[in-house]
Order: sequence, then structure tokens, then C-alpha cells
Amino acid sequence: MELDFTSWLSMALRWLHLITGIAWIGSSFYFVWLDNNLRKARDAADTEKGVSGELWAVHGGGFYHNQKYSVAPKEMPAELHWFKWEAYFTWISGFLLLALIYYYGASVFLVDAAKYDLSPMMAVFLGLSFLVGGWIGYDLLCRSPLGRSNGAFGLVWFILLTISAWALAQLFNDRGAYIHVGAMIGTVMAANVFMVIIPNQKKVVADLIAGRSPDPRLGQMAKQRSLHNNYMTLPVLFIMISNHYPQTFANPYGWLVLTERYRRSGLADQAFL
Repeated sequence: MELDFTSWLSMALRWLHLITGIAWIGSSFYFVWLDNNLRKARDAADTEKGVSGELWAVHGGGFYHNQKYSVAPKEMPAELHWFKWEAYFTWISGFLLLALIYYYGASVFLVDAAKYDLSPMMAVFLGLSFLVGGWIGYDLLCRSPLGRSNGAFGLVWFILLTISAWALAQLFNDRGAYIHVGAMIGTVMAANVFMVIIPNQKKVVADLIAGRSPDPRLGQMAKQRSLHNNYMTLPVLFIMISNHYPQTFANPYGWLVLTERYRRSGLADQAFL
């Protein structure tokens, strides 16, 4: 019996992508929920230590006491858990899937000569360009004066995503266009963790170790990117399941369906308010 190596590899990558994605999304949703449900610290000693909020919870038969510092504790704790590997492995497994299915099989899964007669190599180049360009555009927006206005930023990012969805629908076949919109958003989310959130947290840790007062803006910037990631999760999940429902993408206005998903997820309005 001949072994279909590509199919087995695809299944293994999908499994890894699903498991790590659940871990990443779960932690993201949990911490946003936690921030929204913190109560002001009641103990004066905790307040003096810089604790801005706390929450008591019960789960799995045990009681948990969470505390959040307004900037950072005065001293570096002996053990510190980093939430990053979930994001890294979700993106790595997703990109490998994209390469295995859509880039290796670009002539079938990406190119639609009736739309635009691209060579497989050019299609792959354009796909990668959208991934890189999406992150560059998003990051520049965040760092610009527009990034200080949550409402204005959310609206402009929504418009850019909509334009990207339309442009990809003109270049690639319907399924390939959809998955690239998801890959572009997923790349932005992972880059937020790798390029901003974790580096800022490392700077805070370095300041604590050196006995310096951490810059509160580092935490504020990381928090903003983390909140963005939380809401961008929703359209990405929709795109992930869309492969099973061709009515979402196999029509001339599939990009409009995506636009509606963006709107309903809150990307254009309340998500960033």
C-alpha cells in the first residue's frame, strides 16, 4: 500500500494547529475576561505594593486568587509564566499548512486563470506579500497618531482589511483568497506577540532585575495589541470553518461576507473602544 505522505502530514499539522490555537485563543479570551472582572484591591497592603485589581474564582474544586499590578511588582518573582508558545506554534503550524496545501499546490488551490492568469510562483509571491504587508500596515497604524484613537484606528483597520479581501478575491480563486485573509490576520496577531507584547514584557522584567522603575507605556502598548488580538480571533475562526461551507466563499461577493464578519466581530467599532 502506497503511503500518502502529504495527506498524513496535512492531518498532523491541522491537529497541531487546532490544539495550539485552542490554547492561544483560550488564554486570550480568559485574560480579557479577567481584566474586565477585576475588582479594586481591598487590602491596603496590596494597594501599597501596586496591586490595581483582584479576583477570586472557583474552578475544578479549587479556589484561585488573581491579582493584577498597575505596572509591575516591586521585585522580580522567583517564577514567571510566559504566554507565548501557544501563539508561536499556532502561527508556525498554520503557515506550514498554507505552504503545504496552497503554495505547494498553487496551480490548483490558489490560481484561477479565469480571474487572473498568474504563474504559481507569482501567486505564492503575492500571497506572502499580503502576509508581510498586512503586518507592516497594521503596525504603522498602531504607532501613528491614529493609534491613540481606538475608534478611528478600528475603522481604518476595518477598511484596510475589506480592501485586502476584495483585492485577494480578484487575484486568487475563492478558497485561496479567503484563507489568505485569515492568514494575514493571523500573521498580524502572532507578530503582535513576537514583535511587541513579549519584547515589551522582557523590557519590564529587565528593569525589575536591574532595580529600575518600568515604563508603564510598555504595558499599555502590549495591552492594546493583546486586546486587538482578542477581537481579530473571531473573523479568523470564521475563515477557518468556511472551508466546510462553500456558500461563504464560492460566490462573486465572498469578500462582502468577510466584511460582514469583520463588522459583527466588532473590528470596526466597539471592539477597540
